[in-house]
Amino acid sequence: MHRPTFLEGVRDLTPILLGVVPFGLIAGIAAVSAGLTPFHGVGMSLIVFAGAAQLAALDLIGNAAPALVVIATALIINTRFVMYSASLAPYFQEASTPQKVAASYLLTDQAYAFSINRFTSRQEPTRVRMSYYLGAALTLWVTWQVSTAAGAFLGAAVPEAWSLDFAIPLVFIALLVPAIRDRADAGAAATAAILAVLLVGLPYNLGLPLAATAGIIAGIAVERVVP
Repeated sequence: MHRPTFLEGVRDLTPILLGVVPFGLIAGIAAVSAGLTPFHGVGMSLIVFAGAAQLAALDLIGNAAPALVVIATALIINTRFVMYSASLAPYFQEASTPQKVAASYLLTDQAYAFSINRFTSRQEPTRVRMSYYLGAALTLWVTWQVSTAAGAFLGAAVPEAWSLDFAIPLVFIALLVPAIRDRADAGAAATAAILAVLLVGLPYNLGLPLAATAGIIAGIAVERVVP
């Protein structure tokens, strides 16, 4: 572990935590609202550790959706992590298997965004890269688990007037906008956004995975058609 670089990862990710904390609180509250006990909610957060997928799954569980729909929705939402992993893999080729396993579990949108921006602009040994990644990823993981637990056990005491759910789209918008770098990215983002709004009334929140899938297809199509 390269301590100075690990601390750089911690420092770089810290400003994002202002949006992660209310996101985690909402996930904890949603778990209890869906019928889980606070301990089950915390356990789900530890095992699944996927904010958007957790919220979607909990909403479906609370509405008594079939198990296959819950699982399929979570898998589709988390498909992006396959692409994240493929993007990061070349930078971690020399890492040990335990390090790769830990890195895969800790992978998030935020940790990926900060790490890939650094890795593509600097030539560093694998040990330094892994240290930075773990600094960013672990900072978010700890914050997420603590805030989710707080939401699960203390959620009833959080005033509805705080409107914590407003922080969720802000977190993803802050990550999304800088990531739109070409026409394919813009096409994917626009398609997914428009369809997510148009399909919001579908049962079991099916509009979200359908919009995400359509966005991926649109991005690939634009990349192949537009020079």
